[in-house]
Amino acid sequence: MLSRSSFTSLVVGVFAVYVAHTCWVMYGIVYTRPCPAAATGGAAGCVWPYLARRPKLQLSVYTTTRSHIGAENNIDLVLNVEDFDIESKFERTVNVSVPKKTRNNGTLYAYIFLHHAGILPWHDGKQVHIVSPLTTYMVPKPEEINLLTGESDTQQIEAEKQTNALDEPVSHWRSRLTLNVMVEDFVFDGSSLPADVHRYMKMVQLGKTLHYLPILFIDQLSNRVKDLMVINRSTTELPLTVSYDKISLGKLRFWIHMQDAVYSLQQFGFSEKDADEVKGIFVDTNLYFLALTFFVAAFHLLFDFLAFKNDISFWKKKRNMIGMSTKAVLWRCFSTVVIFLFLLDEQTSLLVLIPAGIGAVIELWKVKKALKMTIKWQGIRPKIQFGTYNDSEKKTEEYDAQAMKYLSYLLYPLCIGGAAYSLLNVKYKSWYSWLINSFVNGVYAFGFLFMLPQLFVNYKMKSVAHLPWKAFTYKAFNTFIDDIFAFIITMPTSHRLACFRDDVVFLVYLYQRWLYPVDKSRVNEYGESYEEKPKKKAHRE
Repeated sequence: MLSRSSFTSLVVGVFAVYVAHTCWVMYGIVYTRPCPAAATGGAAGCVWPYLARRPKLQLSVYTTTRSHIGAENNIDLVLNVEDFDIESKFERTVNVSVPKKTRNNGTLYAYIFLHHAGILPWHDGKQVHIVSPLTTYMVPKPEEINLLTGESDTQQIEAEKQTNALDEPVSHWRSRLTLNVMVEDFVFDGSSLPADVHRYMKMVQLGKTLHYLPILFIDQLSNRVKDLMVINRSTTELPLTVSYDKISLGKLRFWIHMQDAVYSLQQFGFSEKDADEVKGIFVDTNLYFLALTFFVAAFHLLFDFLAFKNDISFWKKKRNMIGMSTKAVLWRCFSTVVIFLFLLDEQTSLLVLIPAGIGAVIELWKVKKALKMTIKWQGIRPKIQFGTYNDSEKKTEEYDAQAMKYLSYLLYPLCIGGAAYSLLNVKYKSWYSWLINSFVNGVYAFGFLFMLPQLFVNYKMKSVAHLPWKAFTYKAFNTFIDDIFAFIITMPTSHRLACFRDDVVFLVYLYQRWLYPVDKSRVNEYGESYEEKPKKKAHRE
């Protein structure tokens, strides 16, 4: 069996190897080896860029309800850019006619052609094109109403009236279309073409040399849920913003891999909204900040694992509640479960929801340990039994009850008043939503008050040796990391503010750690040493 320190070292070692391997893979993505023969002027085995000939190009965007087209029948031209300059970025908004089939919960596609100027794309043998759906299917967001009066700010959307079911997906309009063309005059090695770029390449033979036509790319990561619009049957036209910018080869390959990763998440069961949160990390930040985000996320994952491991190890060995506030454990469990239900009700990203769910399960297990609960089965009926406390534990409970007595005078009126105010002034989807929001607002706004009993117990006992400081240390690191993620990942505002509130709580614990230093070799007043390690017998000389 591995010791705890050996297991931790193994986990850290695996983590370091994972980070190093990821850096190597990322380097392989952004760096592409050019054709060796191109440096000597040779053409054998090389694939040359057609754009190096500086052809005069034209950009045309068509819409159709068909996923495949063979001619210019049943298509509409929505944008035509003559004398298209691949080096110049632009953004244009056009009105797109919405066919009846699309309005009846159908699909509309955009066909983007890059072809020689003055020639229709159907007659140009060197044209490149790409297809992108302008619609997607999503479940509409439920309408929020005042639970007492039934009033709402907006009328129920027409699509919901037609389906009479909020859980049925309806067609939504993608109001943005972002185009890119790879502008580097890069000469590829024909024997080792990158697989990610190869599927976007179209080759032509010009004389004795092989050329690849302009690489046209649609940035799907820019299609955010916030830009979607519900398509009603009465809508005949919708706005479409077409934007263009050049892109380098390294960024193109990186963007292709990121789009594939987001698609894979959806294949594994992640919803459109969950995938949208991941898109936001890539789209709303620059590449340098994105690299920082990756390392921060990796360390967050490591510290989360180590915190859970040490917390479980501490409570697994825990045999009594001396110096530990039972009320704080119960409150932590209640607040963690409420926060998890709140995030679930708000349809928060799985990036936030899954760790919250794991934390709730661990807190429920801690309550079982703190209350010394045992479950015995009598047939199919469970019987719950509670253990007894010794004199030292009863003394701790007295301090705990004393702190909670004064807190209740302040906490309960504030929570009840906040719930009543929100019922009168805020709109919710249902009574359950109001109840969960009321609980979670109390947790977020006043939850730190329930940490005071533990601080009070520490003050009365003039000791912090009974606390799981290893787990606290890892959680402290993650708390400051959460401050960074609070501005990156979309989450409710109250949850974002709670991240900063936790900073204050950990700073107070660190102050008590400094005020009441722990001598690991000294047995405390209850006959226990640091982390309840048994006192070792002295070796005989």
